Amino acid sequence: MKSRFPIQSKLFLSHFLAVVLVSGSVGTYFYMSAVRSLLHNLQQRLQNTAALMSQVLDADQIRAIRTDADATRPEYLETLRLLRDLKQTNHDIAFLYIMRLENERVYFVVDSDETDRQAPPGLEYAEAGKEFSPWLRAGFNAASVDRRIVSDEWGSFMSGYAPIRNGLGEYLVGVDMRADEVQAKLQQIRASGLVSLSCSLILAFLFSRLLSSHFIRPISMLVSRCHAIAEGKLDGRVESHTSDELDILTQAFNTMSDRLSESREESRKASQALKRAKDELEDRVADRTRDLSDANENLLHEIQERKRAEEALALSARTDHLTGVLNRRAIVEHLQYQLVRTERDAQAFAVIVGDLDFFKRVNDSYGHLAGDAVLKASAERLRAGVRRQDLVARWGGDEFLLLLPDTDVEGAQVLAEKLRERITNESYSGIKKDPPITMSFGVSAHVRGQTADECVRIADAALYRAKGLGRNRVVVGGPPPPPAKT
Repeated sequence: MKSRFPIQSKLFLSHFLAVVLVSGSVGTYFYMSAVRSLLHNLQQRLQNTAALMSQVLDADQIRAIRTDADATRPEYLETLRLLRDLKQTNHDIAFLYIMRLENERVYFVVDSDETDRQAPPGLEYAEAGKEFSPWLRAGFNAASVDRRIVSDEWGSFMSGYAPIRNGLGEYLVGVDMRADEVQAKLQQIRASGLVSLSCSLILAFLFSRLLSSHFIRPISMLVSRCHAIAEGKLDGRVESHTSDELDILTQAFNTMSDRLSESREESRKASQALKRAKDELEDRVADRTRDLSDANENLLHEIQERKRAEEALALSARTDHLTGVLNRRAIVEHLQYQLVRTERDAQAFAVIVGDLDFFKRVNDSYGHLAGDAVLKASAERLRAGVRRQDLVARWGGDEFLLLLPDTDVEGAQVLAEKLRERITNESYSGIKKDPPITMSFGVSAHVRGQTADECVRIADAALYRAKGLGRNRVVVGGPPPPPAKT
């Protein structure tokens, strides 16, 4: 015989665990939120400080500082004085230093420490007993911050890094900021969490004990009454005054006892009525099954028709009605998607904007129907001349836009030249070949940090340069050159 686990113990444990789980989850959430907030604020301050310091320093002034012997050079002494002055602007800064990356090794260049622990120029970072962290490595290219606080005999610190001007990925400024106050607050939060957890356990124990006792008393009385009903004693009653749902359960038991005898006769009559209803229900089910089968068939047909209509409507909303290629709204959506993909995966893409030369002559000489036929034929030739992943869209009027994923500017220029020759060399039905119909193209390759509109504007500007140079040519556009260094 299996040992029984009393329901009172089950109720006690269930309520106790529920209260502990809820209070523990809430406490853990607030604890983690407070810790993250403190560290985030410190990291944000540290990153901003490192970024500001990096703008004051110039790598060109310290490139000659390589070894301990360079500590007497004027540029070293001037940079050391500047670091110590910057350190005085913020009392939370413990140390400022400049480091150099060479052959995946890090060396000190200038250290603001004013004690005998100052790192001389050329001292390797590892020789100073420091750990070469990934955040330090990242600091040679962008502002970076350590993810944890380091404590030693001089206190608690967190470090931030940022590349200095003209550093070319080889020089950074490091900032060690004091974090004693943050560390003390973290310890205080941990102590408060332990006190809160202890109080939650005590309250959960008392609450669960009281609640389980409240539940088990009327349940025991109901169990005894059930045994009496099983023995045929239908005249007893249970008295309970808990003022909750257990009172309703007790009244239901008393009513059940009063009406058990009546229910026996009603059960016999109900059994006969159930048999009659079952026979009638079988006939109705057979009729309804036939009707439902017909309705399902009609509904399936309507769903298929509606699906085809929705697909046709979606296609028309994204396709140019004349040429059959993508319309302007659809290609803009693809440009935005390609821009997100490029920023995430560093994949290049290019844009080609093409415009038919002297298209107005076609409409004036042959009529608008012939002009429409030229537009459709040109769109088909552009679509046939690109890869499966490339997209062709009508940008407006007689202007087309091609989106070329995973393509650099050289590849886009080659493709545009092939398309230009195809438009020029193939004849159009009903249109004289002399002079031939030609198309001018502007090419642009996306540059990281550039918007889709800027990329298209560069290609469009290149197209207009092609028009100005005599049409029927390919011109590559590009961003303006950077200003010359002074």
